[in-house]
Amino acid sequence: MASLQLNSKPLIAPIRHNDNASLPKQCPRRLGSIRCGATTPTRRYSITLIPGDGIGPEVISVAKGVLSLAASLEGIEFGFQEMPLGGAALDLTGVPLPDETLSAARQSDAVLLGAVGGYKWDNDEKHLQPQTGLLQLREGLKVFANLRPATVLPQLVDASSLKKEVVEGVDLLVVRELTGGIYFGKPRGFSSNQNGEEIGFNTEVYATSEIDRIARVAFENARKRRGKLCSVDKANVLEASMLWRRRVTAIALEYPDVELTHMYVDNAAMQLVRNPKQFDTIVTNNIFGDILSDEASMIIGSIGMLASASLGEKGPGLFEPIHGSAPDIAGQDKANPLATVLSAAMLLKYGLGEKNAAERIEAAVLDTLNRGFRTGDIYSGGNTLVGCKQMGEEVLKSVESEVLDPL
Repeated sequence: MASLQLNSKPLIAPIRHNDNASLPKQCPRRLGSIRCGATTPTRRYSITLIPGDGIGPEVISVAKGVLSLAASLEGIEFGFQEMPLGGAALDLTGVPLPDETLSAARQSDAVLLGAVGGYKWDNDEKHLQPQTGLLQLREGLKVFANLRPATVLPQLVDASSLKKEVVEGVDLLVVRELTGGIYFGKPRGFSSNQNGEEIGFNTEVYATSEIDRIARVAFENARKRRGKLCSVDKANVLEASMLWRRRVTAIALEYPDVELTHMYVDNAAMQLVRNPKQFDTIVTNNIFGDILSDEASMIIGSIGMLASASLGEKGPGLFEPIHGSAPDIAGQDKANPLATVLSAAMLLKYGLGEKNAAERIEAAVLDTLNRGFRTGDIYSGGNTLVGCKQMGEEVLKSVESEVLDPL
């Protein structure tokens, strides 16, 4: 099961260390096109699949196939269990997160999620909206650290909405606190003010322990990257941000090799589009991280390319693309499945400690892009426009050919 091991080498950890991880592979690992049949399974994991709503089932179907093939080539076998969440769960059970879904997720080794939400449920009461189920799942799994890497691939530099000279070479990581802040703070709700007007209110609140633990995750990741950490807050206005800045500054004393800077969130939003290459690792609270990571997705070309990993101190991790359910294109075979495929790679690497299988997927995505296949959101002239299913088929071909050139 995924957990945070702050002194280990990968993005957060090798979260899981397997006794058989050093078994010799039956295929030589070298650059080039070679074919290799699946090896006899030596490791087995249970994976909870949550397709969700909108394009979720389409992208999860692609990711499941890629995940299974890449893993089989490394002697890994999966037991999959598909569970409802969000709108799909509301239609089946009347609640956005059934007890059975949370129980299955907790008992698995990792969770792979598609997307939740849709117009159908927009007018439901808040506790009956799909997004509420996702927040409850994150809280139930205690996955407080959300990692969102944003790297501009050479193949997609022209897909960015920014100039090539601005985005070329961008490689940043957003570390978002995921289970605190205004999304979970209380009191919250509706009431009336002294004039009899209806008001809505929420609470942005963080405890010292919540800030300290996400800060340490961010410092550890910055240490393994380029040694620069930017903490984003609104400490000139918000008391919660004032505490945030004080605690991050205090934790910095434990990491003298990491350069810490602070930036107000409004300036950070501007700097991300003005000069994104200045950033290495960003750490911020729940709501700011939600917004800034979506902004970062457009720097790299499309929100359909951005994967994420959400991890806790123990238990299974939650892996999902950062895009929404896109109900306007659901069922039309137009979705870009690559963010979900790359989320599956993060599941292998950071959720199960299966780095080799993860690198097969990362290399396959690069190879597919090198061969010119694009979904509509990243399409440009001279490439081949494909749908969700064909993009998945092309990635599978690349996995099979084992072109090893990982991200």
